[in-house]
Amino acid sequence: MESQSEGQAKIIDGKAIAQTIRSEIAEEVRHLSQKYGKVPGLAVVIVGSRKDSQSYVSMKRKACAEVGIKSVDIDLPEDVSLDDLIAKVHELNVNPDVHGILVQLPLPRHINEEKVLSEISIEKDVDGFHPLNIGKLAMKGREPLFLPCTPKARHSSNGCLELLSRSGISIAGRKAVVVGRSNIVGLPVSLLLLKANATVTIVHSNTPDPETIIREADIIIAAAGQAMMIKGSWIKPGAAIIDVGTNAVDDCSKKSGYRLVGDVDFQEACKVAGWITPVPGGVGPMTVAMLLKNTLDGAKRVITGVKD
Repeated sequence: MESQSEGQAKIIDGKAIAQTIRSEIAEEVRHLSQKYGKVPGLAVVIVGSRKDSQSYVSMKRKACAEVGIKSVDIDLPEDVSLDDLIAKVHELNVNPDVHGILVQLPLPRHINEEKVLSEISIEKDVDGFHPLNIGKLAMKGREPLFLPCTPKARHSSNGCLELLSRSGISIAGRKAVVVGRSNIVGLPVSLLLLKANATVTIVHSNTPDPETIIREADIIIAAAGQAMMIKGSWIKPGAAIIDVGTNAVDDCSKKSGYRLVGDVDFQEACKVAGWITPVPGGVGPMTVAMLLKNTLDGAKRVITGVKD
């Protein structure tokens, strides 16, 4: 891992890398269509009318259209029952034109999210959160069908580790510190780093002296959800930083009254780190790209009959 000159951290452009991946996906979708007469299908299920959820779902459906993936839109009312929602999931599980199922979270309070997500077929779990997929991720010598979209990397794609890989940053043998232990990012990315032969430490809310631990890291994955908690003095010179945090802080100079920042103090870190992702424009664009890649991979297993 060749480090950058001090004070000249290289910005890892998640938008550009995500766009490259989308172009690769679009080409593969065209190939499937031409050779087999079929395209991948992603069912996006949304319950209720939360504006933020609607915005996310709209973005995902637009992304599908851009790469040629068929979007199956399922919009359900706020008061839908748990049984009716699960019945819809079961219907999608057996739909041969659907190769991936995504249930937009959060769900209304009367819906048991864990119950709904566990009913999604493991073969269509493009979010990568089915207990069997996570279980295989945790086991040496086993490979899950899908990896969670934010940390995703390894054989087929991306997310946090793909950003490292496409930036020429080696992982094997490096000391990696993951800040945060959530089911969405911290836990799966730590398992992926282990599979990539890094030496991994997880820092969490009960970790004493996190600064000392983080300062030893060649690779930092920041996913704690605390604005600018990691200061420049916490960073080893030349380290690679993937900042997953997205935090709103007051900023009267902005029309919205706030700006988005990561879990790392970006200005300070740029003076010390070798590589760093910006917020926004770093990890965020990769998550949707990985969702599309997971859907493509699921479709290829079905359409071509070739297993990974």
